Amino acid sequence: MPTSSDMTTHTDPALLDALQHQVAVFARRAEQSRLGGVGQARNSMDRAAYLLLNRLDQEGPMGVKALAAGMGIDSSTVTRQVAPLVDSGLVSRATHPEDGRAVVLELSERGHARLDEVRASRRALMALVTEKWTDEEREAFTTLLTRFNVSLSDITASLTPTGPTS
Repeated sequence: MPTSSDMTTHTDPALLDALQHQVAVFARRAEQSRLGGVGQARNSMDRAAYLLLNRLDQEGPMGVKALAAGMGIDSSTVTRQVAPLVDSGLVSRATHPEDGRAVVLELSERGHARLDEVRASRRALMALVTEKWTDEEREAFTTLLTRFNVSLSDITASLTPTGPTS
């Protein structure tokens, strides 16, 4: 694996400094606003809940281990984060269709409705933030941010000796 100094030899250090600074500013602003949307649903769902509900919506019912693996976190973290979602009726536990002993988590009807509400609020915020952008600029930013997140996830996983963590 290349060292940090190997990776910076071909890239202008000032550009990397500017990039890391903008990522730090983005992280702070994202935490300040929690990118929670606009209107009544603003900041009404924390990041962990949103990511868990979104994953269940996109991939369907699954067990804790599969959900943890897909999110790159450990099972105990998922268990802790899912508990209030089950208590509030956003997620339900069901018997695995092929193995009656196993339990799967699935988005409830209430969970679908709540997720739709939060997505609409967050979508409105993204529209507001990028209202002066072209569709091509939004698409390019989304593509690059996705690529950045995947690379960061891959590097984080390779640096973690025991696998995914919370």
